[in-house]
Amino acid sequence: MIAEALQYAATYPVTAREFRPFIGSSVSLWSRAGRCAGAWSAHEENCKAFIDDTITGMRQRRTAVVLGSGLLRDVPIKPLSHAFDTVVLVDLVHLASVRLWLMANRLRNVRLISRDLSGFAEAAAGRAPEPLSFLRQVPYLDLVISANLLSQIGVGAERRLERETAVPAPGLVPRLIQAHLDGLAVLPCSTILLSDVSFAVLGHDGETRETADLLHGVSAPQPQARWTWPVVPTGEESRQFSVVHDVAAVRALR
Repeated sequence: MIAEALQYAATYPVTAREFRPFIGSSVSLWSRAGRCAGAWSAHEENCKAFIDDTITGMRQRRTAVVLGSGLLRDVPIKPLSHAFDTVVLVDLVHLASVRLWLMANRLRNVRLISRDLSGFAEAAAGRAPEPLSFLRQVPYLDLVISANLLSQIGVGAERRLERETAVPAPGLVPRLIQAHLDGLAVLPCSTILLSDVSFAVLGHDGETRETADLLHGVSAPQPQARWTWPVVPTGEESRQFSVVHDVAAVRALR
């Protein structure tokens, strides 16, 4: 708890006021990632390898943007920084530990932007969400990576709908997920989509107790790779069950 409190306190002053409500969930993710490091390592390495393979096949490497950069555990940030002139990390919150790590490793071509990538505000106001429209203003853009963000758009939207009951809910969550996929599809540069698409709750006997579609019926592009990710390994929340997510990795070279 002391480490979490220090992380929160250090992140608070370097985070814009509108994004401070999200610091707590980022710190919680950081804490869980530390506890589950062994169980998550294969997933993180698979993500990094898929990105590395994509970079190898690219001819132009000027600017890369990472959407949902988070803790940087699933992004090969050093190879990205060495391969591209500029790397832009976009997320709601950039924890103090992430900022310190970037400074310590002297990755001076890495830029941090805090931004809500969900499109929720537009959709709630009755407008067509275009959460990735800002990318049109990024010069010399050659690669965009959506890093395990897509399912979290749905999770975050559901939580906001519980609090903001005046927002018309029917169809909003799949609309936001589709808007993210559409935004990636129309980009003129190469793209990578890494996302968990479903999960299964497994009992201690290995039997499936529950399943859920994290994309709410929206079809993701055909993946080039798939793997499983034990997001909640046995013992993290209970010795009686684990939660395993199915991850899809999609690249489009342009």
